[in-house]
Amino acid sequence: MMPSKILIVEDDARTADFIAKGLTDEGYVVDKAADGRDGLFLATDGSYDAIVLDRMLPGLDGMAVLAAMRAARVETPVIILSALSLVDARVEGLTSGADDYLSKPFAFSELLARLRLLMAKVPNRSEVETSLTLGDLEMNLLNRQVRRAGQKIDLQPREFRLLEYLLRHKNTVVTRTMMLEGVWEYHFDPGTNVVDVHISRLRRKLEDGFETPLIQTIRGAGYILGDPG
Repeated sequence: MMPSKILIVEDDARTADFIAKGLTDEGYVVDKAADGRDGLFLATDGSYDAIVLDRMLPGLDGMAVLAAMRAARVETPVIILSALSLVDARVEGLTSGADDYLSKPFAFSELLARLRLLMAKVPNRSEVETSLTLGDLEMNLLNRQVRRAGQKIDLQPREFRLLEYLLRHKNTVVTRTMMLEGVWEYHFDPGTNVVDVHISRLRRKLEDGFETPLIQTIRGAGYILGDPG
């Protein structure tokens, strides 16, 4: 059985290491992020069974991270850690989309018990989508690896997100606006060719050395991954 995977978003290194060691000793796979932006990026890949989220974070605070996650339809269980223990603070956290709220200082045994309870309420990750494919192209969402015809393709984080978006919309024309919103989270046109540049890089990595092209340009519309028919 695949071990559960937990993300810790905590800027205090001692606290993060303390939690990570305890969870690792319990058999969990643990990733850490030290600020809100990195935490949000990792959280939105959908591979975690639970997230431990500090409320006070640099970059984006915990409440902003939580709001962005839920807006992106990431339903991973979240337990907020916070030095704010007043009832109003706990209520705000829970009504903003958190599944649990634990005040600092805390006992690791209580955090572990709460995490186990949260994860028991959601489907096992083995029942959740773990890969995306198109022909000989395969994306593993758990270890974040991409292979074509068995050959590993090294992608930068943004390239990975772009390919994931295209795979989730394979055989469908996607516009630049759709990609700006779905991959860059821009709800406006920044007036740059950022999409075209990343598509060009992704196309080169996926197609150099292979006979069959994967990404096709649909003039005046956008791009399509697969067969435009």
